[in-house]
Amino acid sequence: MSKHILVLTTVPDEQKGKEIARQLLEERLAACVTISSACKSLYWWQERISEEQEYILFIKTKASLYAELEERIRKLHPYKVPEIIALPLTKGFRNYINWIDKETKV
Repeated sequence: MSKHILVLTTVPDEQKGKEIARQLLEERLAACVTISSACKSLYWWQERISEEQEYILFIKTKASLYAELEERIRKLHPYKVPEIIALPLTKGFRNYINWIDKETKV
């Protein structure tokens, strides 16, 4: 299992993305959160296809912090069922990976 992960979540606006990002960083649940520019999401919701503008948060962290990170996102997130998915980092620049370790909780 990978020791490091990239967690993705989408938010309705840039301000909410910044709020979540700052909280995750302050709590040392993430080393870095990148907020995308606006994008379009099309998805099934309540028996119909919805189309919304959203922003993607790319959250770099340790796999060992996933459960706490997910719980925190769920509390901060405005959506009833937020997208929260994690992808393993199978390779990466060693200095960057070490930096993730240094900047997140033990």
